[in-house]
Amino acid sequence: MADRTGKLTRTAVIIGLGRFGGQVADSMLRLGFDVLGVDESQAVVQQWADRLTYVVQADSTDSEALRQLGLDDYQRVVVGIGSDIEASVLTVLSLTEIGVAEVWAKAVSGKHGKILRAVGARHVVYPEAAMGDRVAHLITSRMLDFIEFDDGFSIAETRIPAEAVGRRLADASIRSRYGVTVIGVKVPGERFTYARRETELPAGALLIVSGTTEQVQRFAAAT
Repeated sequence: MADRTGKLTRTAVIIGLGRFGGQVADSMLRLGFDVLGVDESQAVVQQWADRLTYVVQADSTDSEALRQLGLDDYQRVVVGIGSDIEASVLTVLSLTEIGVAEVWAKAVSGKHGKILRAVGARHVVYPEAAMGDRVAHLITSRMLDFIEFDDGFSIAETRIPAEAVGRRLADASIRSRYGVTVIGVKVPGERFTYARRETELPAGALLIVSGTTEQVQRFAAAT
């Protein structure tokens, strides 16, 4: 996170500590951030009191309440409210009104996301849809893991095609044959290695590859 001077801070602000917001809070804690959590429910606040650095009960739809909490000193805030669409939208609007430049907000539908962007959300996240797409890709392909970006670009973890096992990356012709770029190689029990032309592709290793979603799927089908 960054304050108004542009300096990076080690505090993350999460509004709404439900499933999504709580997971973001946990992840930020593991990354070494202090986490300021805000939720309207006293029960939720008590649940998180011993886990977060700071946690307060407040009405996040009230811009003055957010200003009193000092949130106008932060450039980035995550809004994890999803089920209460009105509260989600009003919270994003209130954050915009107090001058938070970069608001990340959870949306539960396309229309919800459009409204969030209209009132000031810089980034809109669709966690359920993203997870559904990811699981569908994994079920219907031979990929071991998969991430798809908005522009149709994907990164996946796959096995090595049989014809490439034991060869150097430069000799395996993976990019010319499949259109994907090998980013790295992971041998079980060893550290991840960034791929180079001279990198060898041993049996049992996994590849991290990137390309269009279609290219990545076609490559995974060949492994």
